[in-house]
Amino acid sequence: MATMADVARSADVSVATVSHVLNGTRPVLPHTRQAVLDAVEELGCTPNTLARSLVTSRTRSIGLAVSAISNPYFTEILRGVEAAALEHGYSLLIADPHDDPVHERKVAQLLHERRVDGMIVAPSARPRELLAHLGRHRVPAVFLDRLVDASEAGDAPRFDQVGAQSAEPTAHLVTHLAALGHRRIALVAGLPGLSTTTERITGYRHGLAAAGLPYDERILVHGGSSPAGAERATAGLLTLGSRPTALVTADNAMTIGAPRALRTHGLSVPGDIALCCFDDFAWADLFSPRLTAVAQPSRDIGARAVRVLLDRLAHPDRPARTERLPCAFVHRNSCGCPEEPRRPARPDLP
Repeated sequence: MATMADVARSADVSVATVSHVLNGTRPVLPHTRQAVLDAVEELGCTPNTLARSLVTSRTRSIGLAVSAISNPYFTEILRGVEAAALEHGYSLLIADPHDDPVHERKVAQLLHERRVDGMIVAPSARPRELLAHLGRHRVPAVFLDRLVDASEAGDAPRFDQVGAQSAEPTAHLVTHLAALGHRRIALVAGLPGLSTTTERITGYRHGLAAAGLPYDERILVHGGSSPAGAERATAGLLTLGSRPTALVTADNAMTIGAPRALRTHGLSVPGDIALCCFDDFAWADLFSPRLTAVAQPSRDIGARAVRVLLDRLAHPDRPARTERLPCAFVHRNSCGCPEEPRRPARPDLP
């Protein structure tokens, strides 16, 4: 097996320079770095990750704990995390906490035992055990998508967080529907306790207020962030004496379930009821009618979480920060608007 000394001779650099390139411990001039990488490729040198970790106390690995990895939204986030991790020379260990607080803590423990350098976690609705474990063991971590407020953190240290805007884009969907003449606009909200659910409910109420519409608690229902839950919740809305004329679903899983209930009741979109959704996804453009939606910058969220984590590893005493990325309004025609020509650009929402 070729050694670092062999690589150094082939690239005409010092062994220390080879070490800096392979371990990322110091910036190296681009042409020098490329010469080292070319020599590594030519000689077939495979860095000994285990030996390196014993010397540096780093494994150059990141633990990613995200529930519902099959969800297209989180799949896109995973792609962003993976691309950014590979770009910086890190591998990924992926686990699904299943939105269960006890399992979530076990997942964090197992990833920690695998000596990951840090974790990126989409926390559950009750993350106290997770926070306690990460804080007790001083694990560098970034919370992704679902953010944790100070009341949840308690005495645990504050963590870096990366997510999309939620309240303002939801308010925009409501005011858009109100501008089309709707006065009974319902919301199918997600799993209670998640920050995304709370923020989208806040945005919904702000949108109603901005449009001069009253808030009616009977038309704010919870779909549990699942297709089946959204189907049941939507069916309940349709039994009301004064049923809604427009519907906002708060995530893509519930956008699958809500139309099932509408179809069962013989209602069409947008003829009988308008529909807007939070989360755009690949087949939203294939629905008939095409879905008006808020699109989250999924891959950018994942990539940004990696960069924030690496910054934390480089500067462990830096104050914790929360970063919010803007969403985009994708105007189609499930809201009842006429079909528009397809445009490549999508306006950002705050």
